[in-house]
Amino acid sequence: MTFSKYHGTGNDFILVDNRNGSYSFMQPQVAAMCHRRFGIGADGLMLLENADGYDFRMVYYNADGNESTMCGNGGRCIVAYAQKLGIITDKAHFLAIDGPHHATIHTNGVVSLQMQDVKEMLVQEGHTVLNTGSPHYVTWVKDVKNIEVFTEGRTIRNRQEYSPGGINVNFVQTNGDKLRVRTYERGVEDETMSCGTGVTAAAIASTCHGTGAFSTHIETPGGDLMVSFTKDTPTSAHDVVLTGMATFVFDGEIPEPTL
Repeated sequence: MTFSKYHGTGNDFILVDNRNGSYSFMQPQVAAMCHRRFGIGADGLMLLENADGYDFRMVYYNADGNESTMCGNGGRCIVAYAQKLGIITDKAHFLAIDGPHHATIHTNGVVSLQMQDVKEMLVQEGHTVLNTGSPHYVTWVKDVKNIEVFTEGRTIRNRQEYSPGGINVNFVQTNGDKLRVRTYERGVEDETMSCGTGVTAAAIASTCHGTGAFSTHIETPGGDLMVSFTKDTPTSAHDVVLTGMATFVFDGEIPEPTL
């Protein structure tokens, strides 16, 4: 089986062309391929498949091997992969688990991905809960660099109110006109270098009392991202776009008997 490795601001993925329907993985197989020591190593695996009326379908699995909800950085990477395969040129219209998406590849390798609208936000003291294609908990901290993301994130992720699926947890610090974000991702069960749906949630949550057009610069451990959106009401958002680099790392092969 041939594959390509990509990362979006350090959030890394295994990508497989499955347009001929050759591959159908069980959970242990995906987990083994994503393992950092005994496999290829990745935060997730994606299959690029055919979909009537679209350029392709994105099927996304977390590093634990389970099929997951939308992944923003993964969406940008699979668009770059589709261009590498010759399926698209500089624009894509594809189908993911949360519905249709549009994307544009810019000349400098940056990919802009249209995300789903946010219908509502639950704003509480110290944190906000919203769904940007995946469920996210956004909490505000004074010094994000020194937060114990693994310990604190795991505790919040496993709270009873978010069971059985759990929730992704974002720790956010305001830094002038920018946001610094670190994320604990369910399914990976650890901090990732960046989370596309997470930074999107953080950007929208940071404007929870405002309306209008916004463009927010996000700093993550893996690099910088930009989130733009429009709000007609304080607790909803539309025209949401996630922008950042989608970087090719390498191509590889796995002998099929090992799968």
